[in-house]
Amino acid sequence: MKRIYKLLTVCLVGLSLNSCNDFLDYNPTAVVDEETAFSKPEEMVTAAYAMLGDCWYTYPFNLFPYGDITSDNSLKGGSGTTDTNYHALEIWSSLTATTPDHMDELWYRLYCAVSRCNRALIALETNGESALGATLTEQRVAEVKFLRAHFYYKLITVFRQVPWIDEVAYANNTIEQISNTAFSYEELMKNVIADFETAYNVLPESQTDGGRVNKIAAASYLAKCYLDLAWGTGYESGTGVEFINDEYMRKVVEYTDVVESSQYGYLEDFGDIFLPEYKNSKESVFAVQTSDYSEDNTAFGRANWSITLNGCWGMWSCGWDFHKPSQNLVNAFKTENGLPMFEHFNDKIDYPVNGQPSTQKWDPRLFHTVGMPSFPYKYESQYMQTVNNSRTPNTYGYYTSLKEVPQRSKGETFNQPWQAFATNDYVFRYTDVMLMRAEALVELDRLSEAKEIINDIRQRAANSINKHISYAKDFCEISLYPDSYFDDKETARECVRWERRLELAMENGRYFDLRRWGIASETLNAYFASEQNDVYTYVNEKGETVEQTYAQYYKDAKYTPEKNEYFPIPYNQLFYIPGLYKQNKNYD
Repeated sequence: MKRIYKLLTVCLVGLSLNSCNDFLDYNPTAVVDEETAFSKPEEMVTAAYAMLGDCWYTYPFNLFPYGDITSDNSLKGGSGTTDTNYHALEIWSSLTATTPDHMDELWYRLYCAVSRCNRALIALETNGESALGATLTEQRVAEVKFLRAHFYYKLITVFRQVPWIDEVAYANNTIEQISNTAFSYEELMKNVIADFETAYNVLPESQTDGGRVNKIAAASYLAKCYLDLAWGTGYESGTGVEFINDEYMRKVVEYTDVVESSQYGYLEDFGDIFLPEYKNSKESVFAVQTSDYSEDNTAFGRANWSITLNGCWGMWSCGWDFHKPSQNLVNAFKTENGLPMFEHFNDKIDYPVNGQPSTQKWDPRLFHTVGMPSFPYKYESQYMQTVNNSRTPNTYGYYTSLKEVPQRSKGETFNQPWQAFATNDYVFRYTDVMLMRAEALVELDRLSEAKEIINDIRQRAANSINKHISYAKDFCEISLYPDSYFDDKETARECVRWERRLELAMENGRYFDLRRWGIASETLNAYFASEQNDVYTYVNEKGETVEQTYAQYYKDAKYTPEKNEYFPIPYNQLFYIPGLYKQNKNYD
């Protein structure tokens, strides 16, 4: 019997028993059989690429709920703790195999993406050379293996122990026999690395079609994989500076050498990186592509549906006000003599108020990263953010996310009943890769080289005031690190970690950094203790002083090491075939 691939799924709700037979007897029309599908390898590759942005806020492939809401950078946001099921990710203590149920959607959709890649590989193996020629077939195989590794990297990042299903398993129809314990964590990562190595060895450094993956993107991912492995097992008992694998760290440097000498580089102004008109600049090593309907002549464009909830309340047509920066993150941008306040940044609550400069100065990246009352929203003075631009300030405060949305004057790609934006999702931007390089250089005792990278990044931040945030000039003070900060490894390590937090804040990876370094429990439990005391003070339109408390729900939060490092295998997956999959550590 030929396998049938459904290209269009119709969800039928509330069918009566009388209609079941009619439904079952219906001959579907929006399908293509396996033989026809495999005869079109180029189309199958395109279908695999299409999965890059085929996500939704309940299964966002950018992983913002798992990498940011779980961290000290971000509060969930929305109308309250029951709005979406992500609250459990924020407080950790109520995280189970069924809560949030969105985890099952993420698992399923990522495996749908893996399945498309496997089918594309079979199509290329069976019909590639006859349809495309040997050279192009080899390149397409490399591209699809990159895509498969990309999706698997996300699965492993979230769930750790996952079943490795490749094109051989698909062809042999053994998918439902493969356990998630068939490969160890390190073996799974080595499988991912093997796919990325294929891409690295075959692909050119640049592609005529800008949306296709290339050698430099593969090098970036290889560096990321080795960096993860270099720190240890991922669980705190086996992760940290005492577990560092120098060989893997040298691999990070080796692959970032390739990126550093490539066509990519630092975009001159930090603010430009997050404007749609610069979304494929030299800063963008690999990004999930989006489009506006005016660009691709479709009804609604190719929108970024991962962030559809994350627009500012009252600023957009449907701003749902999720993904809210934390007070702890705002405090982290404080400077003293232009340098970070490592030990004392969180001693007290501070925030800038437009028109009221004080002795407390700030890293200019704050004003590119966090929307704050009294300041222009995303640089535009005609759109001033106020306290009214937060949906539930008594729960989530008044800060809003800026990086992931365009300027308000540019409008949404889609705005009823949901908003969506044509903003790319960065998988790797050049600065991220250089920060990975600096991290490895510190651990390999090449401290002066790490300092050069970090100071280049800080210099770009210092140069990023006049173009977009001149209204905040009196609030900003940033200096390069003096040589003394890189005289010893411990201080240099703190500088690199701090720079990574500020530079990549609200870009969906903070928790994964804390886990990689083995410091998630100490960082997050201290954060929970302090963040529940948040208060924002302002004068309202009646001249009354308002002290708004929020984030008190963190009293229920607790991060448990040797359990919470990874997320539980979703219940539906565990019981799809009972006994096939094993639950992650300490979630039983």
